[in-house]
Amino acid sequence: MIRLKTERQIAGIRESCHLLSTMYRELLPQVKAGVMTLDIDKWVRNWIAKAGGKPIFLGQGSKKNPYPAAICISINHEVIHGIPSKRRIADGDLVSLDCGIDLGGFISDQAITVEVGKVSAAAHALNIATRECLYKGIAAAKAGDRLLQIGRAVQDHALERGYGVVKEFCGHGVGLALHEDPSVPNYPHGANPRMSGGMVIAIEPMINQGTGDVEILEDGWTVVTTDRKLSSHWEHTLAIFSDHTEILTEEGSGPPRDNEPKAL
Repeated sequence: MIRLKTERQIAGIRESCHLLSTMYRELLPQVKAGVMTLDIDKWVRNWIAKAGGKPIFLGQGSKKNPYPAAICISINHEVIHGIPSKRRIADGDLVSLDCGIDLGGFISDQAITVEVGKVSAAAHALNIATRECLYKGIAAAKAGDRLLQIGRAVQDHALERGYGVVKEFCGHGVGLALHEDPSVPNYPHGANPRMSGGMVIAIEPMINQGTGDVEILEDGWTVVTTDRKLSSHWEHTLAIFSDHTEILTEEGSGPPRDNEPKAL
């Protein structure tokens, strides 16, 4: 069941989202060659705690294999849910960061993919195209229209550029829990409710350099491309109102341009 949020609830979710965006801006300078991903996770845990929130990703999943970190860090052919470790980031890596904050029961969710050092032209093109896919999806998120227009917009933009769209994982409702109805796929498939004011959703294209096929590693979390080609992941949380749509995890920046900076 889709839970429509009240103005008060959206205000709380907005505050959580702004906090998450602030965290990312402070974190980005530290995502560089030579840094262990485990140290990034430690920094994120400390930052969220000092800000008065809780890391919503920590402990997600089954009791037998809960997610063990505050942030997902997925590198190159890792699509999503990469687990921080003693692995060091290298020059030329594509590093996807996915994190959420529980701020007094209000949940935010955002992902970005950072280009570390000098990446290949192909990696940069993929990253730009994936972020463009995100904004194509956001432009299609309007009250009164159908949900699958989002997935159609994402898929069309990716396929026009020769990329693969991950279909096994998707966006979702968010705000009072990390994963709520509806599912928001990155291609036009499944339930197709009409969007309405009060909906809060996370749109998150996962776009691959090769095919859209993925598999999960033995750790039970890390999703990788089956052909081991690069992947990029971008996500925003947004609120749909009767007359407009607001990107809650973004403050003032617009859709990307071909020559824009490497991250936010």
